[in-house]
Amino acid sequence: MIRGLSLPGSDSLASMNTKPWRQRVREEEELLEQLQIQVSEAARRRAAAFAEGVAELGTVYKVAKDLNKPWTTVAQAIKKYGPAGTSPDTTE
Repeated sequence: MIRGLSLPGSDSLASMNTKPWRQRVREEEELLEQLQIQVSEAARRRAAAFAEGVAELGTVYKVAKDLNKPWTTVAQAIKKYGPAGTSPDTTE
């Protein structure tokens, strides 16, 4: 491949093979929305798993230690995405 080499008509050929930019923007926005939904669902499942770990081990600290994560990561996930009214026990 030679850098800077442009074939005559190559720009128009590339534009003929692509979708209009408005359509591409719409499609990417739809994809972003779907991904945001998936991230939110995964965060809720993760928080539920953390909460299950707290129920099993007794404290957020013990769950975090077991997973080699900061206790604040576990506590914040449960607080933000866990069941309503969940208040994680952070004491050892």
